[in-house]
Amino acid sequence: MSAKIINLRTERKRRERRKTRAKADENAVVHGELKAEKTKRRTLLEKASSSLEQHRRDRGEKE
Repeated sequence: MSAKIINLRTERKRRERRKTRAKADENAVVHGELKAEKTKRRTLLEKASSSLEQHRRDRGEKE
């Protein structure tokens, strides 16, 4: 029986990538929304605000 030959440098990089992905997933949970979700939410809020402003009546001073 012979042991499986592995490239240590490749395994080290693979392990670091897994650790980095795990940290990124943890940060995503801690800090909330993804960038795309934030952008979408911000765009919808701006659109709603703009729509409300367009439908607002002007109230001039009564003379």
